[in-house]
Amino acid sequence: MILKEELGKASLRYSISPHGAIEFLEETTQTQLEELNRNLMQSGLELLDQSNSMLIDRIINTVIEVIHYSDELPNLNFEDIIGKSLGSERESLLKIFSDVKGISIMQFILLQKIERVKELLLYEDLSLAEISQKLRYKNEHYLIAQFKKFTGLHPTYFQKLKRKRTSISHQI
Repeated sequence: MILKEELGKASLRYSISPHGAIEFLEETTQTQLEELNRNLMQSGLELLDQSNSMLIDRIINTVIEVIHYSDELPNLNFEDIIGKSLGSERESLLKIFSDVKGISIMQFILLQKIERVKELLLYEDLSLAEISQKLRYKNEHYLIAQFKKFTGLHPTYFQKLKRKRTSISHQI
C-alpha cells in the first residue's frame, strides 16, 4: 500500500508483478527514482536494482528447484548451494533477501522443506522415516519436531487427511 501510494504521488505509471517487481510503463528519470527511493526509505522500504532483484529470484528458484524437484536432496548443505549461486556478493544479498522477504534465507529453506514434507505426506506412500531421509533431516524425530514447530500439527495429521480423501474418492 505504501509503495502504491508513493508511486501515485510521483505520478508514475507502473505495474507490480506478483512477487513485488515494479515495471515502469513510461520513461523514468534517475531523479524520479532517487526521490521515490528516499520517500520509501522513510517508511522502511527500499527499491532494489534489477540485478539484486534477479539474484534474489535466483536464490528462490534454486531453493525451490532443489527441494521440490529433486528425487533426493543433495548431500550438500544449502549454504554451499547458495554460495555457488551467488558468488562473492553472498553476505549483502542474504541481508537484502531478509529485508525483502521478511525472513532469513534459512527460514525460507525450512519453510520450503516443510511444504515438501506436506506434499510427500499427501501424494506419496512414504513413511516419515523415508521422508526424513529423502529431505536429509537428521532423523524422523527432528522432522516431526520441525514440522510441528512450523505448522502446529503432527505430520500424521496429513497422513490421516490422505486416507480420508482416498476413502471418500472410493465411495464416489
